[in-house]
Amino acid sequence: MNPDSLTILLLCSQLGLDDSVKSLTLREWNPLVRKMQAASLRPSDLPALSESDLRSKLDLDPDLSSRISHLLSRDIQPNLSRLASIGIFPLTRADSDYPEKYRQRLKDSAPAVLFYAGEKALLGQPGIAVVGSRHLDEAGQECAKFVGNACGMSGQVLYSGGAKGVDTLSMDAALEARGTAVGVLADSLERAVRGAKEALSRGDLCLVTPYSPNAGFSVGAAMGRNRLIYCLADHAIVVASDAETGGTWAGATETLKNKWVPVFVLEHAHMPDGNKLLLQRGALPFPHPFKEPPVKLPEWMKEQSASLPSQPSQPNLF
Repeated sequence: MNPDSLTILLLCSQLGLDDSVKSLTLREWNPLVRKMQAASLRPSDLPALSESDLRSKLDLDPDLSSRISHLLSRDIQPNLSRLASIGIFPLTRADSDYPEKYRQRLKDSAPAVLFYAGEKALLGQPGIAVVGSRHLDEAGQECAKFVGNACGMSGQVLYSGGAKGVDTLSMDAALEARGTAVGVLADSLERAVRGAKEALSRGDLCLVTPYSPNAGFSVGAAMGRNRLIYCLADHAIVVASDAETGGTWAGATETLKNKWVPVFVLEHAHMPDGNKLLLQRGALPFPHPFKEPPVKLPEWMKEQSASLPSQPSQPNLF
């Protein structure tokens, strides 16, 4: 691990910490990076600085400089070794193989730290994100399976959230078609790794999370990771969404607003009200049934979204 990455892990992950001390949030980390850049310092320079040096060189208040010194002083190697023994590794914004699409699309909002298992080279490869409710009608189930199968047949990565319903149906279909998949998890990476050893060992699957590998489920975490699913892909399909509520709705509307990727919505006679509203807000219709061969899906989506504006790129931070 390069020294910058190790420093970011010490400051921005909860590894080896109890509840008495919190790691830096992105809202705390990004201003610190700007101060480091103004002082011509890299993250790896920080461990050598005393608490008073941190205050003076970076213009930090005493509480923050004390907290940073405490975070930098801990030993997380035992935690990293334990995670590595079960196939989980860290990836930070200072690493060259950190997903470039996160840097470009999320900019300062890109997670400072990710934890992953499996084939990390899949992160950001051409692919389709599939999102939607855990509870699906027949059309929704057929669509989720169809898109997963199409990704497998066309060489596209299937991106999902790894949860029950749309995520599991599409991911299983992609892997059964001898394709590849990425699951962006909101919780329990350690548990998920134990249940997916075969696909992970084949290199067909990558599981990744911006949260601690043993984190439990929370609604906030689930909402926070939605953007990470969209931003790895080239196109997204919303299979089923509630209207103006829930994680699927929030992720789709945020993506439409920021123009991260073209958003398609499953359109059929009995589609949920959320699907109808998303179409009114600028999402593109995805027909059911899809009349082209599955292998044609990526080309069709590219043609349908060719006229949409894309998000401009900007510089990024560590």
